[in-house]
Amino acid sequence: AHEPRQALSATGSGDEAPPHLRLSELGVGSCDADVAGQGQVAAAAERRAVDRRDHRHPQRRHAVHEPLHTLDELPGGGLVGDLLTLVEVAAGAEVPSGSDEPAMRPTGTAFSDAQGVRDALRSAASVGYSTGPSGNALVRMIEQWGLADELGDRLRQAPPGVPVARLIAAGEVDLGFQQLSELVGEPGVQILGVLPGDCAIETTFSGAVATTAKEPDAARRILASLAAVDAEPAKRRHAFHPA
Repeated sequence: AHEPRQALSATGSGDEAPPHLRLSELGVGSCDADVAGQGQVAAAAERRAVDRRDHRHPQRRHAVHEPLHTLDELPGGGLVGDLLTLVEVAAGAEVPSGSDEPAMRPTGTAFSDAQGVRDALRSAASVGYSTGPSGNALVRMIEQWGLADELGDRLRQAPPGVPVARLIAAGEVDLGFQQLSELVGEPGVQILGVLPGDCAIETTFSGAVATTAKEPDAARRILASLAAVDAEPAKRRHAFHPA
């Protein structure tokens, strides 16, 4: 099965809006950052709401960035304005490193092709995947490959808010998959590389201004800062790439 460039974009609890990407790195001023905090931009609570598909409190938001498939559902309902694509990130594979050194960003693919991914899944004693759309994409691929029953309870989903890397480092799973932005810098894991092109999973993060925002201009400035060329170095440092 071929799932290149998943239009699934995740910011889920374990599947991570850009939590390590500080607003100050992207040139967002302190006043605008306050608005960002009030609107739960880059906030864990916002990410949890995404996984729950919980959009019952739009009045609390100034700007939101959520999975593209989730945000796509909102404009028609009058909850947000036009979508602005912010960053993309590839999913990678990881194994225990036996070291406390932070994981380095890989330079290539983890496996030569999708068959290599399938072989690794079959041979693994346990497989970790994330909460959120990128984890869902992996599970769908496993189902499409006809491996769901074979893997069975060897598949282990990380709890909300827990990166797969922590399960790897703790010895709870011996092969894991998640976005590079959640793997790079984590101790106890080795990132083998990104998934190969014939089964790649790419996450696109998009943002929008809530139509109920009390300070929409400030929210627009925040999103413009996140999308600006000047923000690209900070994005790349955290294993994202500009959209």
